[in-house]
Amino acid sequence: MARYAISDIHGCLVTFRTMVEEIIQLRPQDHLYLLGDYINKGPDSKGVLDYLFTLQQRGYQLTCLRGNHDQLLLDAIDQGEHTVWLPEAEKQKTLQNFGVNQFKDIPSKYIAFIRAMPLLVVLDDYILVHAGLDFSLTNPLLTSNHLLLNTKRMQPSKAKLGERLLLHGHVPVTASTIRKATNKKKAAINLDAGCTYYRNEEFGQLCALHLDKVELFFLKNMEQSYPINVK
Repeated sequence: MARYAISDIHGCLVTFRTMVEEIIQLRPQDHLYLLGDYINKGPDSKGVLDYLFTLQQRGYQLTCLRGNHDQLLLDAIDQGEHTVWLPEAEKQKTLQNFGVNQFKDIPSKYIAFIRAMPLLVVLDDYILVHAGLDFSLTNPLLTSNHLLLNTKRMQPSKAKLGERLLLHGHVPVTASTIRKATNKKKAAINLDAGCTYYRNEEFGQLCALHLDKVELFFLKNMEQSYPINVK
């Protein structure tokens, strides 16, 4: 069994599917950990979730963590559409992708899937989260749900993590930054290579990490051209 982690797919279905099927060549006995943000920004949010359903139905082992963009759907339903902070064009792109006019009309199976996602996964050798942990706490595992999904500032402490490495995404970084952090076995490794930002020369790649071999895989954004702001 091999274990892999990928973060911040953001609707880039073609790239994600190619990474899974052709680059890491995921097998049913492997385990794929996904660190959140499956939707928004990219061209096919619904398609990414449908592909996850397909993999599960085929017997693949997936652990899907929730990201802040995924949480946005829950907030829109639980607290109202006024909580949706997306730019209007991006909001409409996501709604059109699901074939609805309001977030509350997104089919319940997608909402239930996101609602069931954990915010934090602790393995023997890794801690997995979307954004990060609060290292000002004596025990960072007690980080609030809001920070687990949204924090952009961390001072990772190997002492507080013990023998585990922290894997996260949320803030796009360059491939060279990810390689450097991985090679140096830094306490925290950000796996968000900014796949959706294909117009940025330094981003526009999907990154996968082989957890056991500590081996990185990168794949340039393969989607057809779509509107996205330069990051």
